[in-house]
Amino acid sequence: MHETLTMERLQEAQGAPVVSADGDKLGSVEEIFYDEETRRPEWIGIGTGFFGTKRVLVPVTQAELRGDAMHVPFSKEHVKDSPDIDADEISQDTERELYAYYGLDYSESRSSTGLPETNGGGAVDRGLSAGDADSPGDVESGSPQVTRSEEELQVGKRSVEAGSVRLRKWVETEPVAVDVELRQETARVTTEQIDQPVNGAEIGDEQVEVQLRGEQPVVQKQAVAKERVGVEKSVATEHETVSDEVRKERVEVEGDGLERP
Repeated sequence: MHETLTMERLQEAQGAPVVSADGDKLGSVEEIFYDEETRRPEWIGIGTGFFGTKRVLVPVTQAELRGDAMHVPFSKEHVKDSPDIDADEISQDTERELYAYYGLDYSESRSSTGLPETNGGGAVDRGLSAGDADSPGDVESGSPQVTRSEEELQVGKRSVEAGSVRLRKWVETEPVAVDVELRQETARVTTEQIDQPVNGAEIGDEQVEVQLRGEQPVVQKQAVAKERVGVEKSVATEHETVSDEVRKERVEVEGDGLERP
């Protein structure tokens, strides 16, 4: 016989996984439907995305807490097809339908639960309300509420052209002066004294020509590659502050019966 799950134990089990009879995880303990008169828990609301927006309930009397998980003796498909509960309060007809679906007897005699008195008692015209496992019964069911929203600034980035770089080559002329050393032959007259007789010499005119040679500069041009110029791209990071205005809703509560902290 497994332990009776009190409201305190269910509070401690908030968020615990709910496991079906075939070992599938159904979701987690999210809501507790309790008797408004006795404050005894009767139904566990399962929070899960598997069933979409449908509110799924399983009876507390059939649930068993083993370690860190809540186990129920029903298959996943059976729980999935259970009656959908749209309100935060369960009517007598809806509760009777739930008990019948899970194969439990429903009694209309007054007791602490909807079960027959031999199985733990039942009540007819009490209400069953939903509360979370942290503060069951602290907030009145169906209390008026408003949702406060506010805008948040979201900044993205996109790539744009930020400029361009162009390589252009042109020709300009500049004067260049280069010093060159040139050699030039010159003539010099030398005299040597000879005082001796010469046989057969003839006296007459005579002319001797000597060729003089010299160097002169020869200019030519040659194209020589001096350097290679290119453009490389890199990424620099800078910080920029983006400013805009966002709207925030404010909530003000007015009234004579307002409790002040």
